[in-house]
Amino acid sequence: MKQTDKNWCDNTRKNTVNLAYWTGAWVLTMAFVSFGPKFLWNENIPLTIIAILVNLAIGIGVIFANKRHLNSLDELQRKIQLEAMSLALGVAVIFGLSYSMLDVTNLISYDAEISHLVILIGLTYLAGTIIGNMRYR
Repeated sequence: MKQTDKNWCDNTRKNTVNLAYWTGAWVLTMAFVSFGPKFLWNENIPLTIIAILVNLAIGIGVIFANKRHLNSLDELQRKIQLEAMSLALGVAVIFGLSYSMLDVTNLISYDAEISHLVILIGLTYLAGTIIGNMRYR
C-alpha cells in the first residue's frame, strides 16, 4: 500500500470515528432534552432552553462532521452515500407530507409523530446504503 493510500485510509477512518462521536453526543443530548425536563429539572424552562440550544449546537457539529466524512470518502463510496441520502430525502418529503395529510384530514385516529418519520428516514438511508454497496460490488 502506498503512503498516500495509507494517509487517505487513516483520514477516512479518523473522519468516520469523529462522525460517530458527534452523532453519539447528539443522541445523548437528544435524550437529555427529551427526558430532562420531566425527570431531572422539573420543567424548568431556562434549563430546557439551554439543553435545546446545546443539542442544536451539537447537531450543527454533526452536520459538519458528516460533510468532512463525505469529503474523505473515495468517489464510489461518496456516490453510494449521496444516492442513499437522496433516496432518504425523497421518501421523507413524499411520505412525510402524505402522513401529515392523513393526520390533518383525520383519516388516521392518532397524531402523526415526527419519530415515525425519523425511523422511516433512517431505515430508508440504511437500505439505500446496503443496496448501493451491493450494486457496485
